Amino acid sequence: MASFSVVNNIASQNAQSNLAMTSVGLNKALGRLSSGFRINQSGDDAAGLAVANTYRNDIAILNQGIRNANDGMSVLQIKDSALANIATVLDRMSTLATQASSDAGEADIAKLSSEFNTLTSEIDREAAIAGLTNGATGTAFSVFVSASNGTIAGTLSGVDTSDLGITQLTFTSVAQAQTALTQVKSAVSSLANVQNQVGTLTNRLQFAVSLSSSQVVNTQAAESRIRDANIAEESANMTKFNILSQAGIAALAQANQASSSVLGLLR
Repeated sequence: MASFSVVNNIASQNAQSNLAMTSVGLNKALGRLSSGFRINQSGDDAAGLAVANTYRNDIAILNQGIRNANDGMSVLQIKDSALANIATVLDRMSTLATQASSDAGEADIAKLSSEFNTLTSEIDREAAIAGLTNGATGTAFSVFVSASNGTIAGTLSGVDTSDLGITQLTFTSVAQAQTALTQVKSAVSSLANVQNQVGTLTNRLQFAVSLSSSQVVNTQAAESRIRDANIAEESANMTKFNILSQAGIAALAQANQASSSVLGLLR
């Protein structure tokens, strides 16, 4: 049996309760649309948030690893340029030693020796600039590119005259010039070994950058599937809750009106 009361308006309370839930849903949809994220606070999806945060941390590490690798390649390119220049110097030294090695020529061996000696000093200077003067121990080189066993390391040999085995720095005779030529030819081979070390490390870093770049894309996609909002779905939710909100306000107005109409019985 229906009852009429002016103390408790149950219909109004039901309408208010439903309107409050509608308001929560509408605010959540608007929040997701405005931020672009499905998870805006821990309560939205606590377990999903933990996984998404792990992915985001991995992405930060990978991105810095890529920058580390690119910095390492820049250093190697500087060294490679110096090695190429030293190779050119060795070519000139071979020319001078070959010219001085011939008895039939009328070359001034003293002048040839003077230039040869100057070029050995130039090799030492350029090796020092390139940071490749550590003798037999070589120069340690390492780059950290990822959290999982991600260090690329190697050793770069020295390329000054002593490292290259050039001990005949001057010559006053054909025999000494020929000795110098033999040493320069050997130095060319030693220099090529160092260039191979630089090239190998450069290629490894390039492969590491390629892998890390693909990992960033895939990890970001995994995070996006968890954290990002489905805009189409949230747009539909916003429309639904907008309509429910308008309907709830209208129903609340009717519930309040129905309660006030009970007063007509007292007239």
